[in-house]
Amino acid sequence: MELQQMRYVVAVAELGSFTRAAERCFVVQSALSHQVARLEQELGVRLFHRTSRQVRLTAAGEAFLPEARRCLEAADRARDEVAAATGEIRGRLSVGVIPTTAAVDVPVALRKFHDRHPEVRVGLSTGSSDALVRRVADGRLDLAFLGLPVGTEVTGVSGHVFAQDRHVALVAPDHRFAASKRLRLSRLAGEPFVDFPAGTPGREQTDQAFDAAGLRRDVSFEVTDVQVMAGLVRQGLGLALLPSSYAPSLPGLIAIPVERGPVRAEHLVWSRLGPSPAAAAFLDQLGISR
Repeated sequence: MELQQMRYVVAVAELGSFTRAAERCFVVQSALSHQVARLEQELGVRLFHRTSRQVRLTAAGEAFLPEARRCLEAADRARDEVAAATGEIRGRLSVGVIPTTAAVDVPVALRKFHDRHPEVRVGLSTGSSDALVRRVADGRLDLAFLGLPVGTEVTGVSGHVFAQDRHVALVAPDHRFAASKRLRLSRLAGEPFVDFPAGTPGREQTDQAFDAAGLRRDVSFEVTDVQVMAGLVRQGLGLALLPSSYAPSLPGLIAIPVERGPVRAEHLVWSRLGPSPAAAAFLDQLGISR
Protein backbone atom coordinates (compact mmCIF):
# COMPACT_ATOMS: atom_id res chain seq x y z
CA MET A 1 0.00 0.00 0.00
CA GLU A 2 1.49 3.32 -1.10
CA LEU A 3 0.72 6.90 -0.16
CA GLN A 4 0.20 7.79 -3.80
CA GLN A 5 -2.50 5.13 -4.08
CA MET A 6 -4.23 6.66 -1.08
CA ARG A 7 -4.05 10.10 -2.69
CA TYR A 8 -5.71 8.71 -5.78
CA VAL A 9 -8.50 7.12 -3.76
CA VAL A 10 -9.14 10.36 -1.85
CA ALA A 11 -9.21 12.36 -5.08
CA VAL A 12 -11.68 9.98 -6.75
CA ALA A 13 -13.89 9.96 -3.65
CA GLU A 14 -13.94 13.75 -3.38
CA LEU A 15 -14.50 14.41 -7.08
CA GLY A 16 -16.67 11.42 -7.94
CA SER A 17 -14.75 10.88 -11.15
CA PHE A 18 -11.59 9.07 -12.21
CA THR A 19 -11.08 11.61 -15.00
CA ARG A 20 -11.22 14.65 -12.73
CA ALA A 21 -9.14 12.87 -10.09
CA ALA A 22 -6.42 12.20 -12.68
CA GLU A 23 -6.46 15.87 -13.66
CA ARG A 24 -6.09 16.94 -10.03
CA CYS A 25 -3.22 14.48 -9.47
CA PHE A 26 -1.47 15.39 -12.76
CA VAL A 27 -1.48 11.81 -14.02
CA VAL A 28 -3.12 10.06 -16.96
CA GLN A 29 -6.40 8.38 -16.07
CA SER A 30 -5.24 4.90 -17.03
CA ALA A 31 -2.34 5.10 -14.58
CA LEU A 32 -4.58 6.33 -11.77
CA SER A 33 -7.18 3.63 -12.45
CA HIS A 34 -4.46 0.97 -12.51
CA GLN A 35 -3.10 2.06 -9.13
CA VAL A 36 -6.55 2.10 -7.55
CA ALA A 37 -7.20 -1.38 -8.95
CA ARG A 38 -3.86 -2.61 -7.53
CA LEU A 39 -4.82 -1.25 -4.12
CA GLU A 40 -8.23 -2.93 -4.29
CA GLN A 41 -6.54 -6.20 -5.21
CA GLU A 42 -4.18 -5.89 -2.24
CA LEU A 43 -7.05 -5.12 0.13
CA GLY A 44 -9.25 -7.81 -1.35
CA VAL A 45 -12.26 -5.49 -1.69
CA ARG A 46 -13.75 -3.01 -4.14
CA LEU A 47 -13.48 0.59 -2.94
CA PHE A 48 -15.73 2.07 -5.62
CA HIS A 49 -18.94 1.22 -7.40
CA ARG A 50 -18.27 2.14 -11.03
CA THR A 51 -20.91 2.76 -13.69
CA SER A 52 -20.81 4.69 -16.95
CA ARG A 53 -22.41 7.66 -15.19
CA GLN A 54 -21.32 7.47 -11.57
CA VAL A 55 -18.45 6.58 -9.27
CA ARG A 56 -19.26 6.17 -5.59
CA LEU A 57 -17.67 4.55 -2.58
CA THR A 58 -18.58 1.05 -1.48
CA ALA A 59 -19.07 0.31 2.21
CA ALA A 60 -15.42 -0.76 2.31
CA GLY A 61 -14.46 2.47 0.57
CA GLU A 62 -16.38 4.50 3.15
CA ALA A 63 -14.40 2.76 5.89
CA PHE A 64 -11.09 3.19 4.08
CA LEU A 65 -11.43 6.88 3.18
CA PRO A 66 -11.02 8.51 6.64
CA GLU A 67 -8.07 6.26 7.44
CA ALA A 68 -6.43 7.13 4.12
CA ARG A 69 -6.87 10.81 4.91
CA ARG A 70 -5.28 10.31 8.32
CA CYS A 71 -2.32 8.49 6.77
CA LEU A 72 -1.78 11.26 4.24
CA GLU A 73 -2.11 13.89 6.95
CA ALA A 74 0.46 12.04 9.08
CA ALA A 75 2.89 11.86 6.17
CA ASP A 76 2.50 15.56 5.46
CA ARG A 77 2.83 16.32 9.17
CA ALA A 78 6.08 14.34 9.38
CA ARG A 79 7.52 16.27 6.46
CA ASP A 80 6.47 19.61 7.97
CA GLU A 81 7.75 18.69 11.45
CA VAL A 82 11.19 17.97 10.01
CA ALA A 83 11.18 21.39 8.33
CA ALA A 84 9.98 23.07 11.55
CA ALA A 85 12.83 21.45 13.47
CA THR A 86 15.22 23.41 11.27
CA GLY A 87 13.27 26.64 11.87
CA GLU A 88 11.27 26.61 8.62
CA ILE A 89 7.46 26.68 8.68
CA ARG A 90 6.01 25.36 5.45
CA GLY A 91 3.33 23.04 4.14
CA ARG A 92 -0.35 23.92 4.07
CA LEU A 93 -2.70 25.70 6.45
CA SER A 94 -6.39 24.96 5.86
CA VAL A 95 -8.73 27.29 7.73
CA GLY A 96 -12.51 27.12 7.98
CA VAL A 97 -14.68 30.06 9.00
CA ILE A 98 -18.36 30.65 9.57
CA PRO A 99 -19.70 33.67 7.65
CA THR A 100 -20.28 35.69 10.84
CA THR A 101 -16.83 35.28 12.41
CA ALA A 102 -16.03 38.46 14.35
CA ALA A 103 -13.71 37.59 17.25
CA VAL A 104 -10.74 37.63 14.86
CA ASP A 105 -10.36 39.56 11.61
CA VAL A 106 -9.40 36.44 9.68
CA PRO A 107 -8.20 38.11 6.43
CA VAL A 108 -5.94 40.47 8.41
CA ALA A 109 -4.61 37.60 10.52
CA LEU A 110 -3.87 35.54 7.41
CA ARG A 111 -2.10 38.46 5.75
CA LYS A 112 0.21 38.79 8.77
CA PHE A 113 0.73 35.03 8.78
CA HIS A 114 1.62 35.02 5.08
CA ASP A 115 4.11 37.85 5.61
CA ARG A 116 5.84 35.81 8.32
CA HIS A 117 5.61 32.40 6.68
CA PRO A 118 5.48 32.85 2.90
CA GLU A 119 6.28 29.17 2.27
CA VAL A 120 2.95 28.07 3.74
CA ARG A 121 0.09 27.58 1.28
CA VAL A 122 -3.14 28.82 2.85
CA GLY A 123 -6.59 27.51 2.03
CA LEU A 124 -9.74 29.23 3.33
CA SER A 125 -13.24 27.80 3.21
CA THR A 126 -16.61 28.69 4.72
CA GLY A 127 -19.37 26.54 6.16
CA SER A 128 -21.62 25.98 9.14
CA SER A 129 -20.09 25.35 12.54
CA ASP A 130 -21.19 21.71 12.73
CA ALA A 131 -19.78 20.93 9.28
CA LEU A 132 -16.49 22.67 10.07
CA VAL A 133 -16.04 20.70 13.30
CA ARG A 134 -16.39 17.45 11.36
CA ARG A 135 -13.85 18.60 8.80
CA VAL A 136 -11.32 19.47 11.52
CA ALA A 137 -11.94 16.16 13.29
CA ASP A 138 -11.33 14.11 10.16
CA GLY A 139 -8.25 16.08 9.12
CA ARG A 140 -9.62 18.00 6.16
CA LEU A 141 -9.10 21.32 7.97
CA ASP A 142 -6.31 22.41 10.31
CA LEU A 143 -8.32 25.08 12.12
CA ALA A 144 -11.87 26.40 12.16
CA PHE A 145 -13.60 29.46 13.59
CA LEU A 146 -17.05 28.58 14.94
CA GLY A 147 -20.06 30.30 16.48
CA LEU A 148 -22.11 28.17 18.91
CA PRO A 149 -24.78 28.59 21.57
CA VAL A 150 -23.22 29.32 24.94
CA GLY A 151 -22.51 26.11 26.83
CA THR A 152 -22.23 23.91 23.74
CA GLU A 153 -19.60 21.22 24.21
CA VAL A 154 -17.44 20.68 21.14
CA THR A 155 -16.21 17.09 20.94
CA GLY A 156 -13.56 15.37 18.83
CA VAL A 157 -11.31 18.44 18.61
CA SER A 158 -9.23 20.74 20.79
CA GLY A 159 -10.11 24.38 21.03
CA HIS A 160 -10.19 27.86 22.50
CA VAL A 161 -13.29 29.87 23.41
CA PHE A 162 -13.38 33.59 22.71
CA ALA A 163 -15.65 36.09 24.47
CA GLN A 164 -19.43 35.71 24.35
CA ASP A 165 -21.47 38.05 22.18
CA ARG A 166 -25.13 39.05 22.36
CA HIS A 167 -27.32 39.24 19.29
CA VAL A 168 -28.99 42.41 18.09
CA ALA A 169 -32.11 42.80 15.98
CA LEU A 170 -31.39 44.00 12.45
CA VAL A 171 -34.17 45.87 10.63
CA ALA A 172 -34.54 48.01 7.53
CA PRO A 173 -34.34 51.80 8.07
CA ASP A 174 -38.08 52.19 7.36
CA HIS A 175 -39.14 49.35 9.68
CA ARG A 176 -41.53 50.34 12.49
CA PHE A 177 -38.90 49.22 15.04
CA ALA A 178 -36.08 51.28 13.50
CA ALA A 179 -36.31 54.09 16.09
CA SER A 180 -36.45 51.71 19.06
CA LYS A 181 -33.69 51.93 21.66
CA ARG A 182 -34.22 48.38 22.91
CA LEU A 183 -36.56 45.50 22.10
CA ARG A 184 -37.98 42.55 24.02
CA LEU A 185 -38.30 39.08 22.57
CA SER A 186 -42.05 39.20 23.21
CA ARG A 187 -42.32 42.21 20.92
CA LEU A 188 -40.29 40.51 18.21
CA ALA A 189 -42.21 37.23 18.35
CA GLY A 190 -44.99 38.44 16.06
CA GLU A 191 -42.62 39.61 13.32
CA PRO A 192 -41.52 37.62 10.26
CA PHE A 193 -37.89 36.48 10.53
CA VAL A 194 -35.06 35.78 8.13
CA ASP A 195 -32.77 33.15 9.64
CA PHE A 196 -30.42 30.23 9.00
CA PRO A 197 -31.90 26.79 8.28
CA ALA A 198 -33.50 24.89 11.17
CA GLY A 199 -31.10 22.60 13.01
CA THR A 200 -27.95 24.59 12.26
CA PRO A 201 -25.90 26.10 15.13
CA GLY A 202 -26.52 29.60 13.76
CA ARG A 203 -30.27 29.04 14.03
CA GLU A 204 -30.15 27.22 17.38
CA GLN A 205 -28.87 30.29 19.19
CA THR A 206 -32.06 32.21 18.41
CA ASP A 207 -34.39 29.22 18.74
CA GLN A 208 -33.06 28.54 22.24
CA ALA A 209 -33.67 32.15 23.33
CA PHE A 210 -37.30 32.08 22.17
CA ASP A 211 -37.88 28.64 23.64
CA ALA A 212 -36.48 29.77 27.00
CA ALA A 213 -38.92 32.70 26.96
CA GLY A 214 -41.83 30.42 26.05
CA LEU A 215 -42.35 32.23 22.75
CA ARG A 216 -42.97 31.12 19.18
CA ARG A 217 -41.89 32.97 16.06
CA ASP A 218 -42.36 32.78 12.32
CA VAL A 219 -39.25 32.20 10.22
CA SER A 220 -40.48 33.25 6.78
CA PHE A 221 -37.14 32.87 4.97
CA GLU A 222 -34.36 30.34 5.61
CA VAL A 223 -31.02 31.15 3.97
CA THR A 224 -27.44 29.93 4.27
CA ASP A 225 -25.76 33.14 3.05
CA VAL A 226 -25.64 36.01 5.53
CA GLN A 227 -25.38 38.59 2.75
CA VAL A 228 -28.60 37.24 1.21
CA MET A 229 -30.12 37.40 4.69
CA ALA A 230 -29.16 41.06 4.98
CA GLY A 231 -30.58 41.76 1.52
CA LEU A 232 -33.95 40.29 2.47
CA VAL A 233 -34.00 42.37 5.65
CA ARG A 234 -33.21 45.52 3.66
CA GLN A 235 -36.22 44.77 1.46
CA GLY A 236 -38.45 44.67 4.52
CA LEU A 237 -39.23 40.96 4.20
CA GLY A 238 -38.35 40.27 7.82
CA LEU A 239 -35.90 41.01 10.58
CA ALA A 240 -32.84 39.08 11.68
CA LEU A 241 -30.97 38.43 14.90
CA LEU A 242 -27.19 38.36 14.50
CA PRO A 243 -24.17 38.89 16.80
CA SER A 244 -23.58 42.52 17.73
CA SER A 245 -19.90 42.33 16.81
CA TYR A 246 -20.77 41.24 13.28
CA ALA A 247 -23.68 43.63 12.67
CA PRO A 248 -21.50 46.65 11.69
CA SER A 249 -20.32 44.74 8.61
CA LEU A 250 -23.85 44.85 7.17
CA PRO A 251 -24.46 48.42 5.95
CA GLY A 252 -27.93 49.81 5.43
CA LEU A 253 -29.46 48.08 8.45
CA ILE A 254 -30.41 49.34 11.90
CA ALA A 255 -29.07 47.33 14.86
CA ILE A 256 -31.17 47.33 18.04
CA PRO A 257 -30.22 45.68 21.37
CA VAL A 258 -32.51 42.87 22.52
CA GLU A 259 -33.34 42.10 26.15
CA ARG A 260 -32.54 38.46 27.01
CA GLY A 261 -31.76 37.85 23.39
CA PRO A 262 -29.60 35.07 21.92
CA VAL A 263 -26.00 34.75 23.08
CA ARG A 264 -23.23 32.93 21.26
CA ALA A 265 -19.64 32.02 21.93
CA GLU A 266 -17.01 32.00 19.22
CA HIS A 267 -14.55 29.09 19.19
CA LEU A 268 -11.33 28.29 17.39
CA VAL A 269 -10.77 24.53 17.10
CA TRP A 270 -7.95 22.31 15.84
CA SER A 271 -7.09 18.60 15.76
CA ARG A 272 -7.03 16.89 19.13
CA LEU A 273 -3.85 15.16 17.92
CA GLY A 274 -2.21 18.56 18.09
CA PRO A 275 -1.82 21.34 15.52
CA SER A 276 0.47 21.02 12.53
CA PRO A 277 3.57 23.27 12.56
CA ALA A 278 1.75 25.83 10.37
CA ALA A 279 -1.37 25.71 12.53
CA ALA A 280 0.75 26.01 15.68
CA ALA A 281 2.45 29.10 14.24
CA PHE A 282 -0.96 30.62 13.48
CA LEU A 283 -2.18 29.92 17.02
CA ASP A 284 1.00 31.48 18.41
CA GLN A 285 0.38 34.57 16.30
CA LEU A 286 -3.11 34.87 17.82
CA GLY A 287 -1.70 34.40 21.33
CA ILE A 288 -3.67 31.18 21.91
CA SER A 289 -2.10 28.56 24.17
CA ARG A 290 -2.64 24.87 23.42
